[in-house]
This record gives sequence, structure tokens and C-alpha cells, in this order.
Amino acid sequence: MTSKTLDQFLHENLEDLKTKGLYNEIDPVEGANGPMITIGGKELVNLSSNNYLGLATDQRLKEAAKEAVNKYGVGAGAVRTINGTLEIHVELEKKIAEFKGTEAAIAYQSGFNCNMAAISAVMDKHDAILSDELNHASIIDGCRLSKAKIIRFNHSDMDDLRAKAKEAKESGQYNKIMVITDGVFSMDGDVAKLPEIVEIAEEFDIMTYVDDAHGSGVLGKGAGTVKHFGLSDKVDFQIGTLSKAIGVVGGYVAGKQALIDWLKVRSRPFLFSTALTPADVVATTKSLELIMASTELQDKMWENSRYLKDELQKLGFDIGHSETPITPVIIGDESATQKFSKRLNEEGVYAKSIVFPTVPQGTGRVRNMPTAAHTKEMLDHAIKAYEKVGKELGII
Repeated sequence: MTSKTLDQFLHENLEDLKTKGLYNEIDPVEGANGPMITIGGKELVNLSSNNYLGLATDQRLKEAAKEAVNKYGVGAGAVRTINGTLEIHVELEKKIAEFKGTEAAIAYQSGFNCNMAAISAVMDKHDAILSDELNHASIIDGCRLSKAKIIRFNHSDMDDLRAKAKEAKESGQYNKIMVITDGVFSMDGDVAKLPEIVEIAEEFDIMTYVDDAHGSGVLGKGAGTVKHFGLSDKVDFQIGTLSKAIGVVGGYVAGKQALIDWLKVRSRPFLFSTALTPADVVATTKSLELIMASTELQDKMWENSRYLKDELQKLGFDIGHSETPITPVIIGDESATQKFSKRLNEEGVYAKSIVFPTVPQGTGRVRNMPTAAHTKEMLDHAIKAYEKVGKELGII
């Protein structure tokens, strides 16, 4: 017999979420997650994946993965520190460092793992972390795990950051201070003010940490937000995922050789979790090679992004202040946002609603992710659906 306390807790809270329009339904995709997807037997224009460059279904990556499975098997067989480090892991990390313009890099099983690993390996209860209030959940959890004092600053507010950095430094309470920000903020698509952040960090001798999950492969000719601003030698920690624009799975930390050496002996996800699979490692290396060799996919992604943004704005939708392909259509009310997304689905467009707690209450939005793999015809279908549903529901 299961616990009555647990049963009551789950029933009451699940019903509460459903009543408030905050319960997220998961829709299994039948087949590959490409520019068109099939859900429940229905083909839909896919505007919800993070597959920015279309590489998740690229034939070149698939062939590389098959060859890796034949040579190395389906699993690495151990954690990295025992004998799970295959030669291909070393090759991947060299390629990531080259890609990011750093001395060295370390690969993890996910981008989330990177933030759990790197923050807590360097920061402790005697330290302080200045964290943008809109940072990703994995950053928030990594900060909590470190037990450092967390000092939130207003989103991209450089006056607030400077004031709090000055106060923290002059208090003399902390051994180390770090400032952490997303490079690209995933719900709004805006870019961190890295030049100003670095300037403040240098003024007060503060470590800099940039999570570039949505910048890698997108900005800086693919190398990310830090490279976009020409700050590769000024940022201490460059974090990112290998699952979005890169198209596979995993994450990385890039920086000085000494930092990477420290993470290999002190970051817990590296020490206690089995290494990335051979197929993922080789496919990721292939993906990075393709991104570094040509901007063709990025150019197409940006072309599609500009087109979708322009057309949605012409229709009168509020798309916020995105500077990246991330294109939110901000509705506001959670229930209305859920309804809007459902109607788009009925019109052949899969654009997922994003509501609290992922975004603040009252700022519900349907988030669109145009990719290099979309055709103009696909985007035109989506735009027509937006126009129809927007007028029907009184949004435009």
C-alpha cells in the first residue's frame, strides 16, 4: 500500500495545476524531431525544438554515430575517471576548446550537469554569487548546491549589478565572488550585456561565468555569445550544451587548462556518472567540424528567423525584444496562452505554450524556434495559422 500522505499531496497539487492552466501535457513525437513532426498521427510544422541548425537529423552526423557504435559499442562502460574516457572523448574536448577559443574544455552528460558540476566545484559557503534574476533553472540549482551566498541582480541591469558587486566586495565577507549570466536568455531571446559585465568584474576582481546554451552555434559565427563580443580571453567559465544548435546531447565547460584540470578531479557529475556514449561523442565532434567549416546553416537560420519575426510583428503580435531566433509571442494570461497553443496545433502548427513557473506569472507566451531546416512554405503555413487563431481569440 502506498502512502496516503503522498497520494493526497499529488492529487491536490496536480488538480491545482490543471485548474490554473499550469499543467504541462507531454506530446510524444512519432519519428524524428525535424522541421515537420508527427504527433498523434498528425503532421505539424515544428516550431518548438531547439534544433537551431537542423543538425539533430543531419545524415552526416547519423553516419558518424553508426560508425562509432560499430567501433566502440553503445556505451562508454564506466565513469571518466576509471576507464570510461575513450580516445574519442579526448578528441571531442580538444575540438570544443578549439571551437570556443579556450585552452581546454571538459564534456559532461548534459548542459544541466555542467552547472551542477562547475559552480559547486569552485564556490562554497564562504563565497558569493551575483546571479541574473532570469538565469536558467540549472544555474539556480547549481548556485544552491554550492551553498554560496546568492545575490540576485535585476535582469541585465548593469547599475544594479555594479552596486551589488561593490557592496559584496567591500563587505569583506567573501573569499571569492562570481557573476553568472546566461549568454542568451531562453524565454525572451535577449542577449546578456557581456562587455559591461566583464568591465564590472574586472573592476572588482570578480570571476565571470557565462552559460551559452542558446548562444553556441547561433552567435559569434557559431562560437557563441562570448566570441560574438570578442571576449574569449576575458571570461573565466564558458558553459554550453551540445544538444541544441550542436544537435546531439551533453554539455561542456571551456576555460583555462587549470580550471579544466580542477573540474576533472572535483566536479561530481564527472566523477560519479558514466561517460557520454560513443555515438554521441563522435556525432558531436562531427557537428562542431561542420559548424566551424561554414556559416551556411547559421545564415539560413537567421534568414528564417528574421522572416518569421517580421511577419508576426506585421500581424500585430507582441514578440518582445528578442535578438536571437527565439521568438516569443507574448499572450499574458496562462489559460489563454494554453488555448492559443492548442488552437495552433489544430491548425497544423506545433508551438508550445510556456507558462509559470518557467516564466513569471502573467507573462505566458507561445515560443517559436525557427531553424535552418524550415522552408519558407512551412513558415508561411505557421504565419497563416497565427493570423487565423490570433483574430479568432482576439489577440490581434
